[in-house]
This record gives sequence, structure tokens and C-alpha cells, in this order.
Amino acid sequence: MSSQILKKNILYLCLQLRHISNRTCIAKIGREKYCRMYPTTVVNSDGSSFTIRYHEPRKIIHLPMDTSQLTPEELQKHLNRKKIHEKIVIEDTPDDDFDVNRYSHLWKTKPQNKK
Repeated sequence: MSSQILKKNILYLCLQLRHISNRTCIAKIGREKYCRMYPTTVVNSDGSSFTIRYHEPRKIIHLPMDTSQLTPEELQKHLNRKKIHEKIVIEDTPDDDFDVNRYSHLWKTKPQNKK
């Protein structure tokens, strides 16, 4: 008789679990953070890299350089790379034989139709 009660309890437990699993498919998952993680490459300041799982879809993350461990020469090189370089200005020489008046007929307005 106890075996029949045990079978009924197991059957009832299985039905209960199935009901819970179906319910979770339809209802919203009540979590603040989702488990989705994205493969991301982390690059150290020395150039070495490794792959981690990150919560945002990023391709690569560069870690900043520790300037306290650099020599004064290396620090100066690093700071010079950050400076804005002057733009090279190319001067136009008026040696060409381009005549604007040859093309003035292209931008003149057409006369409007008279009624």
C-alpha cells in the first residue's frame, strides 16, 4: 500500500514540475541581470591580449598605460603622441589657364516663359 502512495506522490511531483516549466516559458523571467555574456578581447598596455566574457557586446577593450612606471624618455614619447599635429597647408598657385568666363553660360538663368 505504501508503494501505491509513493507512486502517486512521484506522479504528482512530475506533473507539478511540468506545470512549472511550462509556466516559465510563457511568463517573464524575473531577473535584473540576464546571463548573456559576450566574448571580448582585452588588450593590456604592453600589447598582450586575452579573451574574457563581458556583459556588453564590445569587440575590444584597451587598458590604459601606467605612466608612473615609464622612464622620462618613454613618458615624453607617450605625451608627444597625444599632441595635436599641425595641419599642412597647401597653397594654390595661379599658374593655370582656367577661364571662368568660358563656363558662365552653364549657371546663367534661363528666361521664363511669357504669358
